[in-house]
Amino acid sequence: MPPKKQWHKSNKQYLFNEFALAKVWRARVIAAISHSTELTMPADMPKKWVVDCRQVGFGASAFKYLSRYLYRGVLPDKDIISITDDNVTFRYKEGGTNIIKMRTLPVLKFLWLILQHVLPKGLQRVRDYGFLRGNAKQLRLQIMLILGCDLSTVAITPKRKWSVCICPCCQHEMHFIGVNRLGN
Repeated sequence: MPPKKQWHKSNKQYLFNEFALAKVWRARVIAAISHSTELTMPADMPKKWVVDCRQVGFGASAFKYLSRYLYRGVLPDKDIISITDDNVTFRYKEGGTNIIKMRTLPVLKFLWLILQHVLPKGLQRVRDYGFLRGNAKQLRLQIMLILGCDLSTVAITPKRKWSVCICPCCQHEMHFIGVNRLGN
C-alpha cells in the first residue's frame, strides 16, 4: 500500500470509468427532466447510455478559456461602445488572433449572449483553488519540501493564537484552563 501524500503518475488514457459515468449522467438527466415543469420524459428513453470520456489534450486550452471568467465578468462596461433602443455595439478580443474587433447586435441577442455566462442560482465564481488558495500555506510548504526548495527564503509566520486577555488585577496574560458548568 503506497504511503499517503505522495504523487503518483496516472494513466493518461484513463480518467473515469465510462460505464459508471454513463449511469450517473443518465440519472442526473432523468432527475432534471422529472423536476422540470416544462420538460416531459420521452417514452423511448434507452436503458443504457454511452458517454465519451476520451483524453482531449492536457486541459490547457480549457483552463485558458475558463480562466477568463474566474475573476471578472464576461464583458467589462468600458467595452460597451453604444446602446440604442434596438442595438448594442461592443468591442471584444478575438481568441485565436488577439485582434480587437467590434460587433453590433440586437439588444435581445446581446442579452442572450451575456446571460449564457451567468452562473445558475446557488453557484458562485471560483476565486482561487488548489495549492494557490489562501489557506493552503502548509500544503505549499510541503510541496516546497518535496521539490527540495530552500525554505530559508520563505517567511514562515506562526499560527495565530487566540486573543490575549489581560488580567485586570495583575496585568499579566490570562491562560484558559477549563470550563466550569454551573447547574449540572
